[in-house]
Amino acid sequence: MANQIRITATSFLAYFVMSGMLAPIGIISGPMAIAFDVPVTEITAQFSWLTMGILVGAVLALGMFRWVRLRVLVLCIYVCLTVCLVSLAFQPTLNIVGLVLAVVGVGCGIGLPAAAVVISKTYAAEQRASMLVITDGAFSVAGIICAWLAVTALAQGMAWHTSYLFVAGMAGLLVVLAAVSRYPESSDDVSIEPSVASWPLTAWLCIAALAMYTFAQNTMLWWLPQYAQTELGLSARAAGGLVGQFWSGMFVAQIFVAWSVFKLGVERLLVVGVVSTAIFSVPMWWVEEPQWLVGLAALWGFANLGLLKIVLSYASQFTLVASPKLVSSLLLGATTGTAISPWVSSQLVAVSNAGAALQISSLVYALMAVLLLLVRGLNRRADLAAP
Repeated sequence: MANQIRITATSFLAYFVMSGMLAPIGIISGPMAIAFDVPVTEITAQFSWLTMGILVGAVLALGMFRWVRLRVLVLCIYVCLTVCLVSLAFQPTLNIVGLVLAVVGVGCGIGLPAAAVVISKTYAAEQRASMLVITDGAFSVAGIICAWLAVTALAQGMAWHTSYLFVAGMAGLLVVLAAVSRYPESSDDVSIEPSVASWPLTAWLCIAALAMYTFAQNTMLWWLPQYAQTELGLSARAAGGLVGQFWSGMFVAQIFVAWSVFKLGVERLLVVGVVSTAIFSVPMWWVEEPQWLVGLAALWGFANLGLLKIVLSYASQFTLVASPKLVSSLLLGATTGTAISPWVSSQLVAVSNAGAALQISSLVYALMAVLLLLVRGLNRRADLAAP
């Protein structure tokens, strides 16, 4: 039991580190632009090094778990991440920052699927959905804490990288826990692992939907503070606080989902989540009264219902056995949306404004909702057609 708690904690910390890298981007982009004397769109685009690194890591993770032991992999990754993040304190040039972000991104891209595989192999099927949603709680807590740290540090005149030093501490704690833990075997059992060719169409549609989900979410989170400052006149501290409000709402939703998944079922939560996510993103750019934004950001966060893990849990039922390859592929889809978001959204803002990025996010959310409702319909039809 103690070992199970330790390795579960390392999985939570892996999600914490990933979120801790992504959550402050919209808050620190402005101060970074001032520090490096470049436009804010260039700084946001610079974070493509991080997100593309995450994508590369997710691709590597597709085949890595068969050849490398999970414990060895986790230790190597997070030792490297700790060193890289601490190096940001030495005020590197913007090019060196990009290189550091790329290395950290690759590590996070491998570490997140590793954490999901650990959960899928540690817990039985009836517990897996709840545990996968709970791990997202760590993601949300990191978003709350790191957004607050970034806002507070900047308000106190500290450097833009201060919140990343805290993330380095979390990565170091993960290393300590992993060093004293026994991990499950990660090798695929070829006798039961379903081939990629046997995956149903609905699995591929879920991968595409997760890419849309993360693209829309990250685009909105990274440009919401800038929009609130430039268009609505909020202070930098209040605008940055909207990111923390989103993650607070998301955290409450994830607690609700972890409790209710057994009563309502994954499918019902999926339907509610995809519709509410799209609908409650609209007020973030529709409402022009800034005093409403704090509550609306929290409401939008709650409306997400931890959708990424709901989709992950739903799609994992499409194969007869828990497939590490399918789990990694679903996370790869989500990572792809995250990876392209900084560059694509920066180009959009460069020719328009931050408000346009928020509107595009709502549109992509709507497309995601249509796609996942189609998946549900196809899956129900397949169940009815089954003998």
